[in-house]
Amino acid sequence: MAKLYFQYSTMNAGKSTLLLQASHNYGERGMQTYLVTARLDNRAGTARIGSRIGIGSEADTFSVGEDLFQKIKARLDAGPCACVFIDEAQFLEPDQVWQLARAVDDLGVPVMCYGLRVDFQGNLFPGSAALLALADEMREVRTICHCGKKATMVVRQDGEGNVMTAGDQVQIGGNETYVSLCRRHWREAVGDNATGA
Repeated sequence: MAKLYFQYSTMNAGKSTLLLQASHNYGERGMQTYLVTARLDNRAGTARIGSRIGIGSEADTFSVGEDLFQKIKARLDAGPCACVFIDEAQFLEPDQVWQLARAVDDLGVPVMCYGLRVDFQGNLFPGSAALLALADEMREVRTICHCGKKATMVVRQDGEGNVMTAGDQVQIGGNETYVSLCRRHWREAVGDNATGA
């Protein structure tokens, strides 16, 4: 039975690596997959999913306002597809998450989403909040803080390494911009008042 899956974590936990490995496993069994990533994230190149460990794959893209149910339906109409993989799922709009749920329910195709749960201010991304509400199955992909505890938060740094506590929710970046931390070290880094407490 098809399901909507959400695998979430902080930065640098290996979400894209897991996505690419899972898609590869389908391919080894002769099954085709459909890979989709956010158009606005082109760190690995345009229309490409890439991992920090050097593996990658071409992918279709999604943009704000795009109907993902229709996009998936068109892909299924074009030929067999065993699973849909969505990278950078935090950038989905809530309506798009509902479209993915409809694709699972009405088209019978599993959809596996990979993305961040919270932003640098400790707030849920709208796409992640919708996935947490609608996903049939969820799994946390773990990474660690510099202290060795599980990292659940992320800080954004400027070019000089100073922690930023304000700014747009979305700013594309990698290790040069974001650092994953446990909650205690995140609170220390942001001065323990970034959420208004």
